[in-house]
Amino acid sequence: MNSVLEVRELNKQFVKDDMGIVALRDLSLGIEEGCFITVLGRSGCGKSTMLNVMSGLMSPTSGVVTFRDEPVSAPRTEVGYMTQSDTLMPWRDVRRNIEMPLEIKGVEAKARRERATDLIERVGLAGFERHYPRELSGGMRRRASLARMLAGDPEVLLLDEPFGALDAQLRSVLQAELLRLWQGSGQTVVFVTHDIEEALLLGDRIVVLGRVGRVVLDKAIDLPRPRDADELRVDSRFVSLHKEMTAALREAQ
Repeated sequence: MNSVLEVRELNKQFVKDDMGIVALRDLSLGIEEGCFITVLGRSGCGKSTMLNVMSGLMSPTSGVVTFRDEPVSAPRTEVGYMTQSDTLMPWRDVRRNIEMPLEIKGVEAKARRERATDLIERVGLAGFERHYPRELSGGMRRRASLARMLAGDPEVLLLDEPFGALDAQLRSVLQAELLRLWQGSGQTVVFVTHDIEEALLLGDRIVVLGRVGRVVLDKAIDLPRPRDADELRVDSRFVSLHKEMTAALREAQ
């Protein structure tokens, strides 16, 4: 299977108080088209920096990121990015936030509205179209952010711990919604998390990162879909994989 997004010998260094701080060192990773890849690692291992470079928001110190063999040097409409922080525009209501990627593409108003209406229904925000971000709960803002990312039909979805700040029940609901929206879409997903169960529930493949982006483990996950969290917890294969990921995270320290 071809890599739609590829990272080759990626290095990223920041300068603070005249000192160089290495965030990523010699990271190489191929992202296969149509796969759901979860990147698992502890805080500070460079996961977010990796996504920032993949998205074109940040330039590498050295190395290269390519999208379909073309170097990524700036954000591309083919690559959607949902960050940890809330980036909804506070002066736009839900509908107009979701329409924004389509406006950037120059899509006409009627088509934008139809697409936004469909996504609002799909993420469970019907009735909140005219609400502003300040009027929404944290979970609703995450739903709106997910819909906005999907609005432009990107080929690759980058998600940086998108549900990390939510309670366990709401996180489970949004995980299921993300899988439902992804399955059959043909889109490629790179989902960053520090939660082993989330990584196993979502991913076709798990990449465990250690310090400065060292790949400790890169493993295909053959658990059948659809996956139910309650059923998975008592599945012997899940238990075995959970132990393997736990050991890999220990090695990554």
